[in-house]
Amino acid sequence: MPNFNGFTSSETFTQFPDSLFNNVLKEIDDVSELKVVLYSIWRIDHIEGPFRALCESDFETESLGLSVKQIQLGLGKAVKRGILLKAEYEADVFYFLNSPRGRLAVDAFSKGDWRASAQNTAPRQRSNIFKLYEDNVGALTPMLSDMLNEAEKEYPVTWFEEAFEIAVKRNIRNWKYIEAILKRWKEKGKDESANQSDTVQDAKRYTDSEFSEFIQRD
Repeated sequence: MPNFNGFTSSETFTQFPDSLFNNVLKEIDDVSELKVVLYSIWRIDHIEGPFRALCESDFETESLGLSVKQIQLGLGKAVKRGILLKAEYEADVFYFLNSPRGRLAVDAFSKGDWRASAQNTAPRQRSNIFKLYEDNVGALTPMLSDMLNEAEKEYPVTWFEEAFEIAVKRNIRNWKYIEAILKRWKEKGKDESANQSDTVQDAKRYTDSEFSEFIQRD
């Protein structure tokens, strides 16, 4: 058995629903089903766009350490248990996570209203802002992920690392504080610290009344 060197600080983490561990995991006694379920949650979580589903060929035998037959067996058991939803439309067959979003997607799929949104089902790398948040603040939630996505559209990507660095230096590790810094830069100009040799040393400016409401917030 090859040794595993451990997880690194540079990788992202996938969220799993609590019910998987509280209710379902103890019932799964087949390694094929377990691998298919974990792979499905990871892969679907990393799909961009509204069409978040997998076809059988997306389950890679090499990555899973399973044969095609074992993958098919695992998929069948996951569908029977209700973890995954299998939907067919004409010659197309896809597997969806049995979640509110997945159930809505199955309904659209069954009506054929899916082809335009099914072009990108490849795993994506999470952007740097997600990594910065996870490394410096904590675990992401769906709501926070949406907020970070919106922030990426509004502020220059080069600002985020510096804003997170200020929050860490001041030990005020919450998104509202970081967002307030970004808003200040956008409204008043970012060049206010352009001549500073060490931006973090200038972080004390971000404890004035403009930011005080965020300092004690988790």
